[in-house]
Amino acid sequence: MNYIPMNEYKKAWIFRHRDLPVTEEDLAQIKPMTASRSDEVWRHLVSEMSTEPDHFTNGDWAGNKKTWQQLERWQEAWDSDDMALPEVLAEHLDWEGNTVVYFCYESDHIIETTWEVYRRNWKNFLFYDDGPLLLGRKRRQVAQFLQNGNVKVGERQD
Repeated sequence: MNYIPMNEYKKAWIFRHRDLPVTEEDLAQIKPMTASRSDEVWRHLVSEMSTEPDHFTNGDWAGNKKTWQQLERWQEAWDSDDMALPEVLAEHLDWEGNTVVYFCYESDHIIETTWEVYRRNWKNFLFYDDGPLLLGRKRRQVAQFLQNGNVKVGERQD
């Protein structure tokens, strides 16, 4: 089993928040991974050395300054009533709607969905904003959300 049913997901409240409702159709496509599957994806796509964003080193692509090309704000868009994705993300992550994406909080906590579902519900994912990474399957473009309200965008260096 690779996924945790939403009704068993400890942090499901972020997708059931009354101020940011997620449709049942979208909820069905938001798939929290089991800890073991998350760890496997993390080791393959993020890091074999670090287990959480605070511990990236220069040996990790996410810890390498060459990965990151631009730093912008995400917090103001999150605080607004507009559900549109921040412009920097919409421009940098020019993926098709059916692209599988991984929202990686840490090595044992990853959520899989599609780019289309993520775009509609991006604010829900950011109730936890301590460095999560947004990756697309077979895509090099990445984003990392920082607690100070900034987002870094760049290209993964494998």
